[in-house]
Amino acid sequence: MTDTPRHSVSVAAAIFDESGENVLLIKRRDNGNWEPPGGVLELNETIEDGLRREVREETGAEIEVGPLTGVYKNMTLGIIALVFKCKLASTYSENSDEAQRVEWHKCELGYTLVDHVYSKRLLDASTAGEPAIRSHNGRNFLPAFISPQIDP
Repeated sequence: MTDTPRHSVSVAAAIFDESGENVLLIKRRDNGNWEPPGGVLELNETIEDGLRREVREETGAEIEVGPLTGVYKNMTLGIIALVFKCKLASTYSENSDEAQRVEWHKCELGYTLVDHVYSKRLLDASTAGEPAIRSHNGRNFLPAFISPQIDP
């Protein structure tokens, strides 16, 4: 019997203001990095409930979960990340036990504050269309797999 591979599943909220010009980011307490709010799903919760819980823990805010904008796999760590475009449904706190700062940033600045893999996730969320499906090694995105054309 072979062992089933284990993957961690995380969720993140891409939260833009009404104009779409600003993005809400957190500065994490554990590593000092700017990121969109989110985290790891617990086994006993739905995807939407886990996303709401993570955003609440990090920002103090309630959200309306919108469409899925991307599915991302960190090939090095085996983490699957689901990103949703969300709206704030309440006010947020300027900090929390998990975030030393919670702030709106102009998108252009926000995209430079976060690591490259988060920047691409936010860019994907800011554009309409089908959800992106991307793989990366933790720092850089890998070329997309192109399946061979199959004749019927």
